[in-house]
This record gives sequence, structure tokens and C-alpha cells, in this order.
Amino acid sequence: MNIRAAEEKDFDIVKKITRDTIRDIYPCYYPQGAVLFFLDHHSDENIMRDIRSGIVYLLISDEGIPAGTVTLTGNEIDRLFVLPSFQHRGYGRALIDMAEEKISSAYDVIILHASLPAKSIYLKRGYREIDYLKIDTGHGDYLCADVMEKRKS
Repeated sequence: MNIRAAEEKDFDIVKKITRDTIRDIYPCYYPQGAVLFFLDHHSDENIMRDIRSGIVYLLISDEGIPAGTVTLTGNEIDRLFVLPSFQHRGYGRALIDMAEEKISSAYDVIILHASLPAKSIYLKRGYREIDYLKIDTGHGDYLCADVMEKRKS
């Protein structure tokens, strides 16, 4: 496994990991309007802007296949996705470990917005809820999520 900064040539890969994970996993937890909101939020423009800013990372699996991605915006972990076919292999943990290490080198607090599927993972890692969001998706549904933080110990 290898984690490296994503480059512009990786755009289609990052987009595929993001969109495939949302389409496969999120309908089990969220109404259709919230799924569409996530897809809109992680638009081509937003993904490419972040890649060009040098804040997107790509995880290459042990088999040499791009399997996961994470974006680090200041002290915030964002857009952390592992393709469903690569989940439960420790790749998500590796992305979180890397993200926490990078952020902790410059900040005392790590922030993230926890989706329902990931909230329990973050609680086990020592994150705590600091806010609750209820977002009108514009698609007839609401998206509920927790803002979580982890402080340096």
C-alpha cells in the first residue's frame, strides 16, 4: 500500500473513488436527496480545485490499484472514501492515520464532518461531537451529520 499526493492526471481516479463510494454506500444510510447532495458537493470542479491545491491524497492498494482518497483542508479531514470492494482491509485506517499525522504536525485540533456510516469509527478513534448539522439538500430531503473534533493529547 502506498499513499501519495494526487496529481491532475489522477482526477478521474479520485472522482471514481468518490462517486462510486457515495453511490454504493450512502443509499443504505441516507435518503436519495442527501445522496444527490453529496454527489453535487463533490463536484468535478471541487475535486480538481483541491487536487491543484495539493491537498488530495490517493491510496494505492497492495495490488497496485487506486482504492481510496482523502482531502486535507487546513485542520479538516474531508472527502475520505475507500471503494467498497477495498473496504475492511485497513485502507481507511491508513488514510485516517496519515491525515491525522499530517494535520497534527501543524494544528492542535482535527475537525471532520462525520457521515452516518463513519461516525462510530471516529468515536472509537477519540473524536467527540461538537456540533450537529441539519442541511436542506435542495432535493427534498435533509442531510444530518455531526461535526467532530480530536485534540492533541
